[in-house]
Order: sequence, then structure tokens, then C-alpha cells
Amino acid sequence: MTTELGAIGLALFGIAVGAWGPMFMKKASSEIHRDFKSILRSKNLLYGVLIYGIATLIFIPALKGSDLSVIYPLVATSYIWVSLISVKFLGEKMNLYKWLGILVIIAGVAFIGYGSSLPS
Repeated sequence: MTTELGAIGLALFGIAVGAWGPMFMKKASSEIHRDFKSILRSKNLLYGVLIYGIATLIFIPALKGSDLSVIYPLVATSYIWVSLISVKFLGEKMNLYKWLGILVIIAGVAFIGYGSSLPS
């Protein structure tokens, strides 16, 4: 199966949307205690779960337009999105090793994409 450019774009969009889920989960972690009521009352937990669900619904059509071996490695870019979101909205810090990790992820995804375009 050939990879449609639209499928890659849709997958990246779904992944970028889904990267907001962990931010809400992180916020929920300070609201949730050992009782079940706090879990049910956490709006941030609900938002995180909903965002994951929406991202999955966006990602599924992308799978139709490409090989799983091409689209799924793009999920690794979620680590990049989550890192950037956590810096901007949670005030977390990035150091040299985290930036190098992001570069390795980008290189790895690029190699996988390039490798799938070569003849078997």
C-alpha cells in the first residue's frame, strides 16, 4: 500500500491533539487522592480521557490511508509535542539531554519514513 500524504497529515494532527491528554492527566494527578470520589470529580482527568478519545478517532482514518509501519512510528512525535506543551503550560524545564532526545526521535521517524519509500 502506498502512503497518502493526507494520511500522514491526519495522523500528525491526531497525535498533536492527543498530546494535550497527558497535560490534563498531570493536572489531574494533584486533584486525585486515594478515594474514588476524587477520581470521578476530576475535570482534568475527564478532559484528558476525552482528548485521548478524540485523538484516537482522528488517528483511525489515517490508518486507512497508509501502512501501519509508516503511520505508527509517527506516534513517537507525541513525545516531542508533550515536551513542548509541558514547558509552555506546566513550566517544566528542558535540558540538553531532553533536546538531544527530541532530535533522536525526529531522526528515527525520518529514517523509518525514508526506509518505507525504498523498494523491498
